[in-house]
Amino acid sequence: MPQLIIYTDGASRGNPGPGGFGAILMFGDKRKEISQGFRHTTNNRMELLAVIAALESLTKKNIPLTIFTDSQYVVNSIEKKWLDGWIKTNFKGGKKNKDLWLRYAAIAKDFRVKFHWVKGHADNPFNNRCDELATNAADGKNLLIDEAYEKENL
Repeated sequence: MPQLIIYTDGASRGNPGPGGFGAILMFGDKRKEISQGFRHTTNNRMELLAVIAALESLTKKNIPLTIFTDSQYVVNSIEKKWLDGWIKTNFKGGKKNKDLWLRYAAIAKDFRVKFHWVKGHADNPFNNRCDELATNAADGKNLLIDEAYEKENL
């Protein structure tokens, strides 16, 4: 039986600056690409939002899936259980991206997620395609407002 595989990437033009994310969802011979751009955000927010958007696009719950990302921030926060500690302390000490981490925690409960880090801008065609989706989204028109980020930082 095929497993759901997801590749994700985030980008920002300046950090902060215009940003975007891209994701590829693959199941057997089926493939879906998603991306979105934002007018003012950070690279880490886009890396995390790529994962969230991919999970939120799924209709089946409680399925095993593997997410490949070039973001050590995302992989380490989840695989090393940093996120669990941040939630227990209500993100004490000014941990960033609380809104997105809580959104991730809420949706991730519905899945059996395993993360794998891949080297960015290397020879992985799926990671490279996600980078292309993310940067094209960041450079696009009709950029969305990253409301939580702009409220706290502008």
